[in-house]
Amino acid sequence: MIVDLHNHTTLCNHASGSIEAYVQRAIEQKIDIFGFSDHAPMNFDEAYRMSFLEMDDYEKEVLHVKKKYQSAIDILLAYEVDFLEGYIDEKVLSRKVDYFIGSVHFLEKWGFDNPEFIGGYQNKDIDEIWTHYFDAIETMAKRQLFDIVGHLDLIKVFKFLPKKDVRSIAQNAIKAIKKANMTIELNAAGFRKPIQEQYPSNPLMELIAEHDISITFGSDAHAPEQIGFCSNELRNIAKNYGYKKCAIFQNRERKLVNF
Repeated sequence: MIVDLHNHTTLCNHASGSIEAYVQRAIEQKIDIFGFSDHAPMNFDEAYRMSFLEMDDYEKEVLHVKKKYQSAIDILLAYEVDFLEGYIDEKVLSRKVDYFIGSVHFLEKWGFDNPEFIGGYQNKDIDEIWTHYFDAIETMAKRQLFDIVGHLDLIKVFKFLPKKDVRSIAQNAIKAIKKANMTIELNAAGFRKPIQEQYPSNPLMELIAEHDISITFGSDAHAPEQIGFCSNELRNIAKNYGYKKCAIFQNRERKLVNF
C-alpha cells in the first residue's frame, strides 16, 4: 500500500495546482491513501497559510474530491499546524479531521526555514540553534495536540549542521514523541532542498526505530508534480530500519498498514 499524508493546496499561498489536479496526480502515482494537510490558519505569518474564513471551503473541497474519486483512491482531510506558543488556536484544533500534523517552523518568531530569513543563522552557535529547535519539538510532543510530527529535523534545511551528534541533541524529543504515542513522517521535501536528503536523517531514523515509534510518509507537495517524489527512496529507508508498516488515520484514530 502506498501512503502519502502530507500535501498542500493553493490556499497556503505558496503552492500551485488545483486540488483535483493533486488527486489525479496521486492516482497516476498509484497512491492508495492520500492526505491533504494544508497549513492551518493562525494570527501570525498569515501570508503563508489559509485564513480562518477559508477553512470551510478547504474542507468542503477535499471532501468533494474524496467522494468523487472514492473508487480510485482514499482521500484524507487534515491540517498541518504550526506549533508556536501563543498562536495555536482552538478554532483549528476543534475541526473534524482525520489527523493533525504538528510542525515547528519558527523558533520564537524566526522563520528559520524561510530563505528570506536565512541571515538568522549568522553569528549564532549552531548547536544552540539545534538544541532550541528540538526543545520546541519536545514541548510540542508533551502538549499531545497532534497525531504526526512533521519533518522532524527541518532545522537542517539549509545544511547548517550541528557539531554535536544529532542523536544526543534530539534524544529527549524522541522520548517525548514516544511517550505521546505520536507518529513521525518520512518527508520527501528535503530531497528538494539544499540538504538533499529526507527528513528525518538516517541517524535519527536509527533512534526512532530503537524507540519503536510508528512512521508514515509524505511528499509535502506544493505542486502536483511533486507528489510521489522519491517515494520509493522513502519506503526503502523505512525498510532498512526494520519497518514494514506505516500509519494511516481516520477520525484521529491510527491504524498500521503494510507498505
